[in-house]
Amino acid sequence: MAFIVPLDGYHLTRKQLAALPNAEEAVFRRGAAFTFDAESYMKLVQKLRQPIEATTGTIFAPSFDHAIKDPIENDVAIPKSARIIIFEGLYTALDRPGWREAATLMDELWFVECPIEVAEERVAKRNFAAGISASYEESLNRTRKSDMRNAREIMAERLEVMETIQSIQDESWKSPELKDGEAEADATRRPPKERMDSIAEMASNGVGM
Repeated sequence: MAFIVPLDGYHLTRKQLAALPNAEEAVFRRGAAFTFDAESYMKLVQKLRQPIEATTGTIFAPSFDHAIKDPIENDVAIPKSARIIIFEGLYTALDRPGWREAATLMDELWFVECPIEVAEERVAKRNFAAGISASYEESLNRTRKSDMRNAREIMAERLEVMETIQSIQDESWKSPELKDGEAEADATRRPPKERMDSIAEMASNGVGM
C-alpha cells in the first residue's frame, strides 16, 4: 500500500508564529523553512524507518486544514501495511538541520524543477484565487517577497537528488472555459469565503488526499 504525507501538516500554528521573536516576519513569510516544525517531521521519518514488528501500530502524521489555516494533529494514518510512503513538500531535500537528517533516511529524493518566472506566476494566481491578496498585483508582489525567496533558498541549499522532473505547463489540462485569459481572470475573482468553503468541502470528502 502507498501513502502520501504532505509537509503542510508541519507548519507552525498561527499561535506559535505569533510567539516567535520575529513574529511579524514569520506571519508574512509563513511557508518559509523556519516557519515549519522540522524536528517533529524528522521524528516522524525516524519512526517510519523502524523495522515492522508484530507490535508495530498505526503511525499518525498531521495534516493542514485550509479552512482554519492551521495543522490538524494525528490526521494522516499510516498503517503498518504501508510499503511505499511519499513525502511531498518544499523542504524534503533542504540541507538544513532537521530536514537534512530526515532526507538521509529516504530511499530516493525527487525534485520537480520549474523556472522561477513560471512558478512565480502560478503561485501568485493561486494565492489571489484563494483570497490571500485583494488583487493579482498585490499577490504578485507578495509572491516575489516571500514564496520566490523560499524557492531561491531551496535551490541554493538543496541536497543531491536521484531524480529531477521538469515541470511542464500543459494547457490541454485546463477546462475549455479557462483557456481564455478573460475567463481565467474572472475565475480568480471568486469571493474568498466561497473559495475557502469549497477547499474545506473537498478536504472533508478526501479529494486530493
